[in-house]
Amino acid sequence: MNLAHLLARSARVHADRPALLHGARVLHSYGTLGARVAALAGHLRTACGVAPGERVALWAANCPQYLEALQAIHWAGGVCVPVNHKLHERELAYVLAHSGARVALCAPGALEAVARAAGNGSGVRLLALGGPDWERAARGAPLALTERAPEDIAWLFYTSGTTGRPKGVMQTHRNLLAMTLAYFADVDGVDARDAMVYAAPLSHGAGLYHYAHMLRGARHVVPESGGFDAAELAELASAVGRLSLFAAPTMVQRLVAHLEATGAACEGFKTIVYGGGPMYVEDLRRALAVMGQKFVQIYGQGECPMTITALPRAHIADTAHPRWAERIASVGVAHSCVEVRVVDEEGRALPAGEMGEVVVRGEPVMAGYWADEEASSRTLRGGWLHTGDIGSLDEDGFLTLRDRAKDVIISGGSNIYPREVEEVLLLHPRVAEVAVIGCPDAEWGESVLAFVVAKGAQPVAPEELDALCLAHIARFKRPKAYRFVPALPKNSYGKVLKTTLRAWAERPPTEETHA
Repeated sequence: MNLAHLLARSARVHADRPALLHGARVLHSYGTLGARVAALAGHLRTACGVAPGERVALWAANCPQYLEALQAIHWAGGVCVPVNHKLHERELAYVLAHSGARVALCAPGALEAVARAAGNGSGVRLLALGGPDWERAARGAPLALTERAPEDIAWLFYTSGTTGRPKGVMQTHRNLLAMTLAYFADVDGVDARDAMVYAAPLSHGAGLYHYAHMLRGARHVVPESGGFDAAELAELASAVGRLSLFAAPTMVQRLVAHLEATGAACEGFKTIVYGGGPMYVEDLRRALAVMGQKFVQIYGQGECPMTITALPRAHIADTAHPRWAERIASVGVAHSCVEVRVVDEEGRALPAGEMGEVVVRGEPVMAGYWADEEASSRTLRGGWLHTGDIGSLDEDGFLTLRDRAKDVIISGGSNIYPREVEEVLLLHPRVAEVAVIGCPDAEWGESVLAFVVAKGAQPVAPEELDALCLAHIARFKRPKAYRFVPALPKNSYGKVLKTTLRAWAERPPTEETHA
């Protein structure tokens, strides 16, 4: 089944409901949105030559036309290639060439950059979102919904490429439909009164959650800023109501800080799904104190989008449970449509409490990597997706992540998990953010280095941080050095870039690069 069926269904059943908003202003009803998408799909087919299975790249910041483009690509039977709009032209050029994209959709001001990335004579057609040609296409002849098989590719999502060239994750219509249904089963219920606001990039997890809200005939809100702004979100919550969003933990922290500082009302927020990085226990406690029980955590990867584990609000709210503190430090339990294990290096399941690699299998797991059979076989060996994440399961099935396998610090033969050290350092009242990495050490193999962002102008003494660590964790886990920086380097989704921190670590402390 073509995923665009979800929109086609709502366009018939809920034609008059508001569908797409820019800020608090309604742009289109479901009936109008469905008609525009069918016409845009017709333009992709007839004017751009997009046949079923052909790739269409999408390189733009969040805007209302982004959702139209996603749905039009599906409707025409194409494969959407969503590209982080903050990538360099050279990185975009690689994605365009590797995916074999026939068409590239982009913001009007990016046409020249995309043309350079595509290369002269490449044959890649360009179309600006929201420009005059876009609007003419949206009023053109409609295309009948193209049939697609469940195993056909719907999204071709390129990984960040932190350990080499990015790989194209093949997400099928079956994968994304399973992910959508799992949202209702394990994350949150949705009805027509709800509104999903896209404050995080639509090219990533936030965009994947639009399917569930499309199916239910709910509202889709693109902020006028096109991104995350805490004050804007607070205003939208009041104006639009029943607002849900997907956010990185850093975004949650900024929103909570704004609400705490201004006293703005929280009633307009319905659900905040957080993921994409560690939510530290102290940060979650603060968020709950300010906003109440509005939070759900998910853990997923591009290779199993948004659908490995979930920590629903019922568990977060169960403060009377004797292991509540441990549970809110976890990423929850396996989604209902997958199996999750923790395994050793030979792929053997480990008992509760032991740490190993997290593996998963089930309907949402990718079909493989585009044009890379070797990487596909390596990652999907034994019928399980090997995530590269290190974690442990408790006796109740709650998964606690430690770190990426590549981020584990091995010092003197002992494993040190950066998150464990970070959690302790964040207990200091004047530490706003922290990230821990390993550095080469002639004696121990690796030593622990902590990058610290302090709150306010008052400095934090390293001796205070040492004492805090010695009071909570083993001595060998204590950082051997601290670097105080104004901000941590992050990508467009709010993830801390530990590759950048490793580059900083090679420089003298006075030569730190600002994020």
